[in-house]
Amino acid sequence: MLLADRHHGLTEGVRGLLETAFETVVMVADEKSLLEGASRLRPEVAVVDLSLAPGSGLSWLRAVRERSPGSKVIVLSVHDEESVRQAALEAGADAFVLKRAIATDLLPAIEHVRGGHEGGTPQPEP
Repeated sequence: MLLADRHHGLTEGVRGLLETAFETVVMVADEKSLLEGASRLRPEVAVVDLSLAPGSGLSWLRAVRERSPGSKVIVLSVHDEESVRQAALEAGADAFVLKRAIATDLLPAIEHVRGGHEGGTPQPEP
Protein backbone atom coordinates (compact mmCIF):
# COMPACT_ATOMS: atom_id res chain seq x y z
CA MET A 1 0.00 0.00 0.00
CA LEU A 2 1.31 3.41 -0.97
CA LEU A 3 -0.15 6.51 0.70
CA ALA A 4 0.69 9.94 -0.71
CA ASP A 5 -0.36 13.21 0.91
CA ARG A 6 1.44 16.46 1.77
CA HIS A 7 -0.45 16.87 5.05
CA HIS A 8 1.40 14.82 7.66
CA GLY A 9 -1.33 15.01 10.31
CA LEU A 10 -4.00 13.62 8.01
CA THR A 11 -1.61 11.04 6.59
CA GLU A 12 -0.89 9.58 10.03
CA GLY A 13 -4.61 9.14 10.69
CA VAL A 14 -5.21 7.54 7.30
CA ARG A 15 -2.18 5.30 7.81
CA GLY A 16 -3.68 3.97 11.02
CA LEU A 17 -6.90 3.15 9.18
CA LEU A 18 -5.04 1.49 6.29
CA GLU A 19 -2.91 -0.61 8.61
CA THR A 20 -6.08 -2.48 9.55
CA ALA A 21 -6.27 -3.76 5.95
CA PHE A 22 -2.61 -3.86 4.81
CA GLU A 23 0.49 -5.30 6.41
CA THR A 24 2.69 -2.48 5.10
CA VAL A 25 1.77 1.16 4.42
CA VAL A 26 4.48 3.29 2.81
CA MET A 27 3.92 7.03 3.17
CA VAL A 28 5.26 9.70 0.81
CA ALA A 29 4.70 13.45 0.77
CA ASP A 30 5.55 14.64 -2.75
CA GLU A 31 5.14 13.75 -6.40
CA LYS A 32 8.73 12.61 -6.93
CA SER A 33 8.51 10.16 -4.01
CA LEU A 34 5.13 8.93 -5.24
CA LEU A 35 6.50 8.11 -8.67
CA GLU A 36 9.64 6.47 -7.26
CA GLY A 37 7.49 4.44 -4.86
CA ALA A 38 5.13 3.36 -7.63
CA SER A 39 8.08 2.21 -9.77
CA ARG A 40 9.93 0.45 -6.98
CA LEU A 41 7.07 -1.02 -4.93
CA ARG A 42 4.41 -1.65 -7.57
CA PRO A 43 1.76 -1.41 -4.84
CA GLU A 44 -1.54 -3.23 -5.05
CA VAL A 45 -3.25 0.03 -4.05
CA ALA A 46 -2.09 3.65 -3.99
CA VAL A 47 -4.13 6.24 -2.10
CA VAL A 48 -3.15 9.71 -3.30
CA ASP A 49 -4.26 13.22 -2.39
CA LEU A 50 -5.53 15.03 -5.48
CA SER A 51 -3.52 18.12 -4.52
CA LEU A 52 -0.25 16.23 -3.95
CA ALA A 53 1.44 18.15 -6.78
CA PRO A 54 -0.18 21.58 -7.03
CA GLY A 55 -0.18 22.96 -10.54
CA SER A 56 0.51 19.64 -12.23
CA GLY A 57 -3.13 18.71 -12.65
CA LEU A 58 -3.48 14.96 -12.85
CA SER A 59 -0.20 14.27 -14.68
CA TRP A 60 1.02 12.36 -11.61
CA LEU A 61 -1.87 9.92 -12.07
CA ARG A 62 -0.91 9.14 -15.63
CA ALA A 63 2.72 8.70 -14.53
CA VAL A 64 1.72 6.26 -11.76
CA ARG A 65 -0.28 4.28 -14.33
CA GLU A 66 2.78 4.07 -16.60
CA ARG A 67 5.15 3.03 -13.80
CA SER A 68 2.85 0.58 -12.06
CA PRO A 69 0.04 -0.43 -14.43
CA GLY A 70 -1.31 -3.10 -12.08
CA SER A 71 -1.83 -0.72 -9.16
CA LYS A 72 -5.28 0.46 -8.19
CA VAL A 73 -5.30 4.21 -7.57
CA ILE A 74 -7.74 5.88 -5.19
CA VAL A 75 -7.81 9.67 -5.25
CA LEU A 76 -8.58 11.61 -2.06
CA SER A 77 -9.93 15.15 -2.28
CA VAL A 78 -11.53 17.92 -0.28
CA HIS A 79 -13.41 18.98 -3.43
CA ASP A 80 -16.88 17.50 -3.63
CA GLU A 81 -17.80 18.86 -7.05
CA GLU A 82 -18.87 16.14 -9.48
CA SER A 83 -16.60 17.67 -12.15
CA VAL A 84 -13.53 17.06 -9.95
CA ARG A 85 -14.54 13.45 -9.30
CA GLN A 86 -15.22 12.88 -12.98
CA ALA A 87 -11.88 14.41 -14.04
CA ALA A 88 -10.00 12.08 -11.66
CA LEU A 89 -11.85 9.01 -12.91
CA GLU A 90 -11.36 10.01 -16.55
CA ALA A 91 -7.63 10.50 -15.90
CA GLY A 92 -7.39 6.89 -14.70
CA ALA A 93 -8.32 6.79 -11.02
CA ASP A 94 -10.04 3.60 -9.95
CA ALA A 95 -11.96 5.38 -7.18
CA PHE A 96 -12.51 8.81 -5.66
CA VAL A 97 -13.06 9.42 -1.93
CA LEU A 98 -13.80 12.71 -0.23
CA LYS A 99 -11.43 13.49 2.62
CA ARG A 100 -14.32 14.31 4.92
CA ALA A 101 -15.62 10.75 4.40
CA ILE A 102 -12.33 8.86 4.76
CA ALA A 103 -13.40 7.15 7.99
CA THR A 104 -16.49 5.64 6.38
CA ASP A 105 -15.66 5.42 2.66
CA LEU A 106 -11.95 4.63 2.22
CA LEU A 107 -11.86 0.98 3.28
CA PRO A 108 -15.03 0.12 1.29
CA ALA A 109 -13.51 1.86 -1.76
CA ILE A 110 -10.33 -0.18 -1.36
CA GLU A 111 -12.26 -3.42 -1.13
CA HIS A 112 -14.33 -2.35 -4.12
CA VAL A 113 -11.32 -1.70 -6.38
CA ARG A 114 -9.53 -4.82 -5.13
CA GLY A 115 -12.56 -6.72 -6.38
CA GLY A 116 -11.96 -5.33 -9.87
CA HIS A 117 -14.54 -2.58 -9.81
CA GLU A 118 -13.99 1.08 -10.65
CA GLY A 119 -15.59 4.36 -9.67
CA GLY A 120 -15.45 4.44 -5.89
CA THR A 121 -17.53 2.83 -3.23
CA PRO A 122 -20.18 0.33 -4.22
CA GLN A 123 -23.61 1.78 -4.71
CA PRO A 124 -26.52 0.42 -2.65
CA GLU A 125 -28.85 -1.98 -4.41
CA PRO A 126 -32.14 -0.35 -5.54
